[in-house]
Amino acid sequence: MGKRLAIIATKGTLDMAYPPLILATTAAALDYEVHIFWTFYGLQVLKKDRDLKISPLGNPAMPMIPPGMKTEIPMPNIAFMIPGMEILASNMMKQKLKEKGVASIDDLLEMAIESEVKMIACQMTVDLFDFKHSDLIDGLEYAGAARFFEVAQGADIVLFI
Repeated sequence: MGKRLAIIATKGTLDMAYPPLILATTAAALDYEVHIFWTFYGLQVLKKDRDLKISPLGNPAMPMIPPGMKTEIPMPNIAFMIPGMEILASNMMKQKLKEKGVASIDDLLEMAIESEVKMIACQMTVDLFDFKHSDLIDGLEYAGAARFFEVAQGADIVLFI
């Protein structure tokens, strides 16, 4: 049996969608068998109709460089209480990702599926948030926490993101 990676993905913001997908596609390219167990807000990443945002609130390490400026400006959390700041931050991040040639979430999901990364949607969370299977991308396995333990038990690496 080859190397195995198991990831629990719990966050549904733009910035937190990247780590599980980048790690999963990289591991798959290195011939790992990869499973991602998507639960709670992480399921937002799997929605067919998704518009992921970044939340700078509570993320003081996030640099803010307004368009046209070259200098980072520290942004206090209170600034993100202003209407539209989350959209502004999200658009700035999306632009920076594009400028730097970073793959989009759509591209990473496609790469993961093509690389045979097994995507497991937490059925309890699907029920909790009243999602329908048709709301989420095709090709998912739906299972509970016990399924993740089966996967994790034989994994070489287990990550919680």
